[in-house]
Amino acid sequence: MARAVWSGVLSFGLVSIPVKLYSAVSKKNVKFNQIDSKSMSRVRQKRFNDEGEEVEFSDIVKGYEIEKDSYVILTDAEIESAAPEASRNIDISAFVLGEQIDPIFYDSAYHLIPDEVSIKAYSLLREAMVESGRVAIAKVVMRTKQYLVALRATEETLVMSTMVYADEVVAASSLPGSSDLESTDAPSKAEVEMANQLIENLSVDFDPESYHDTHREKLLEIISEKASGELQIIGSSPDEEEAAVLDLMEALKASVEKAKSA
Repeated sequence: MARAVWSGVLSFGLVSIPVKLYSAVSKKNVKFNQIDSKSMSRVRQKRFNDEGEEVEFSDIVKGYEIEKDSYVILTDAEIESAAPEASRNIDISAFVLGEQIDPIFYDSAYHLIPDEVSIKAYSLLREAMVESGRVAIAKVVMRTKQYLVALRATEETLVMSTMVYADEVVAASSLPGSSDLESTDAPSKAEVEMANQLIENLSVDFDPESYHDTHREKLLEIISEKASGELQIIGSSPDEEEAAVLDLMEALKASVEKAKSA
């Protein structure tokens, strides 16, 4: 049974809606432990300082590096003094058009589920947001950290997504080679038309169920076979087909033909 990760009150003007927060995503990563191949016992991590001496957990403090090998040490009390005031409120401060938010700002997603007594008010807010096409912007404190969040209306619930702040987004212009994008020769009209044709041939309605993490599925298959005692022979990958690409236009034409045949 799913467990709520947070509970509080969603405030919409003078309307207050008690809600619970449930994670909207359950990551399915395959996790491995480090094992000693000789004793088959699990390897535990130990902490060592730069002098190679093991450090007890009780002797570890938090330091912020202000320059190379120079740190400012903060106590737990000093760190806690900067924490936002504890709150159980999600206060909506504004409504914006969804298309105005670049998806790069979205982080983790959660379902907001109302208490039984607040279902009508919750449904009213959700339906109004659907009709307006607006996304609610708010702030919420979870685990002593303040988050900027966006609330989006879906067919069933309100989904709250934590967001990164503007100064956390890496500007493309700061990346090596980004200036080359401006100096690159513009594609010809024929190349753009061919690229559009390829896009058209590959255009479908998005169906998330049609995409699978084949790497994870293959790993779990191997793990299952080894756990059951079946031999699994891992062979080399098949030789990659060599493509003789003459230029961009030829590559586009070949891609269009391949898409058509598919």
